[in-house]
Amino acid sequence: MDIRPESAARSLDRRAELSEFLRSRRARLKPEDVGLPDFGRHRRVPGLRREELAQLAGVSVAYYTRLEQGNGRNVSAEVLDSIARALRLTDAEHAHLTHLARPKQHKKRPAGRTLQVRTSLRQLLDSMDGVPAYVVGRRSEILAWNRMAAALFGDWGELPVAERNWARLVFLRPDYRDLFLDWEQKAIDIVCALRMDAGCYPDDPRLSALVGELSVKSPDFRRLWATHDVKEKSHGVKRLRHPLVGELSLNYETLKLADDADQGLVVYHAEPGSASAEGLRLLASWGADAARSVRSA
Repeated sequence: MDIRPESAARSLDRRAELSEFLRSRRARLKPEDVGLPDFGRHRRVPGLRREELAQLAGVSVAYYTRLEQGNGRNVSAEVLDSIARALRLTDAEHAHLTHLARPKQHKKRPAGRTLQVRTSLRQLLDSMDGVPAYVVGRRSEILAWNRMAAALFGDWGELPVAERNWARLVFLRPDYRDLFLDWEQKAIDIVCALRMDAGCYPDDPRLSALVGELSVKSPDFRRLWATHDVKEKSHGVKRLRHPLVGELSLNYETLKLADDADQGLVVYHAEPGSASAEGLRLLASWGADAARSVRSA
């Protein structure tokens, strides 16, 4: 399949996104999952039929068909709630469906705006001397970071601004594929976050350009983008293989900013007394040397 940047950008069209998302969620459900009889080999489509989904949601087949064709005009929140329940959507998927079907106008936050990090937040990052921390924005952009984040992930300050982006780093840089022991999960998390961004800001030209670039350059990105999966991951564990200190198992927390939901403060920490905690201590003592080691790995 010939995937070009402009065709990938068109995939962010809200109507197409709504249609493809509903189709993908319907296809993953089996009749037995929702208490319907399974006619086995006589079924011609994967997952539920439109008629079955409409029945479960309590809407007419014609109404649901129009919605799945991307026509969400005048759809009510109550109907979307019913469809979300019928499709067994997660909270993040439900929110994504609502964004696609009933887009909000972002008058105070233009889709293509450049995010700015408050001075006081940068000062907070600098004061967090013992733990890696950074601010991530929409489109997976890395907006600010502290010395420990540079020691752990590499000095992003030496990269062009456009390259300070988790999606580009993870999908286009072999050294980051080596850094994350659970690279596939990291890649999934990034794509799911970009999908959420696309639902909130389908008219963002920079997001469209990013998706287009990655679709051309990375088969892994194309594969994951085609799943239409979305989720919000605010905490978890990441396992890394640092070229200086070896394997690290780090907990992370993502804290959304109260005055700008497009930005999040991400902080990594290790269990006290663990080998990973000792690894972070060594990285802190080596500072710039540790940052350089990631780039040269």
